[in-house]
Amino acid sequence: MQDTAITANTKIPNPDIKLLVVDIDGTIVGDDNSVRKIVKQAIDRARSKGIRTAIATGRMYCSALQFYKEVISDLPIIAYQGAWIQEPITNVNHRHLVVPRLITEKLLEYFEQPKLRDILSVHFYINDKLYVRELSQDTKAYAQRSGVKPIPVGDLRKTLDNEPTKILALCKDHNIINQLMQNIRYQYNPNQLYLTKSLPTFLEAAHPQVNKGTAVKYLAEEILGLLSCNVMTIGDNFNDLEMIEYAGIGVAMSDAPAPVKAAAQWVAPSFKEDGVAVAINRFLLGNSRG
Repeated sequence: MQDTAITANTKIPNPDIKLLVVDIDGTIVGDDNSVRKIVKQAIDRARSKGIRTAIATGRMYCSALQFYKEVISDLPIIAYQGAWIQEPITNVNHRHLVVPRLITEKLLEYFEQPKLRDILSVHFYINDKLYVRELSQDTKAYAQRSGVKPIPVGDLRKTLDNEPTKILALCKDHNIINQLMQNIRYQYNPNQLYLTKSLPTFLEAAHPQVNKGTAVKYLAEEILGLLSCNVMTIGDNFNDLEMIEYAGIGVAMSDAPAPVKAAAQWVAPSFKEDGVAVAINRFLLGNSRG
């Protein structure tokens, strides 16, 4: 495997890393929706050296549980881009931030305008359940991959007795998603709404204090008593940017967007080349050849 370093003379291994945080989709999981054996083995070897592993994902908490078990984590799951942080063993929920109702209603009104209604699938995530207007093909594909059962309600306003943890708009045309992102950012500043993309066709909205960076910081500093220099993070898309910037060692996968790779200290091979295992071997286990 060929590794692609951005910064030269990186120390190998780094004795200060005590926490490894990994994204799921595109990082430890590919199209087959399973964690490869070589990645599990690398995480296990890191654990044997006292390095703990956590999951940070845009997925629902219930959808992330499978991968929490696969990597044998004993730490809270960071779900919904950091809006939800929960400990599976005790079920203690350390954080749950929601999108304010007024903004939710305004976003839904925007997504349901005539030129968008038929091309967008809109998802509301409320109390770790997925509510949709109808079961579109995009929603069905998403639900199958995520292992969740969407609840069609017709009018999503019916669900707003509780505010959503996250709002997701799906569209097959990534250019439309980019335009929506630009338009919504014009209407709401970062102090009002957090916007990101976990895939080119996914626009995600959450509480303004939400992102994986603040969630990893909370896990590291408030729960574990660590510093950013004790953390290594690995991700592959815009929703991983903040946690890559926060970490002492921030790693981007080779197929990450250019701004994400530019923020990383090191760029790992792709998922297909077991990039997470290569990064762990290089920085945590002292094997620069992966």
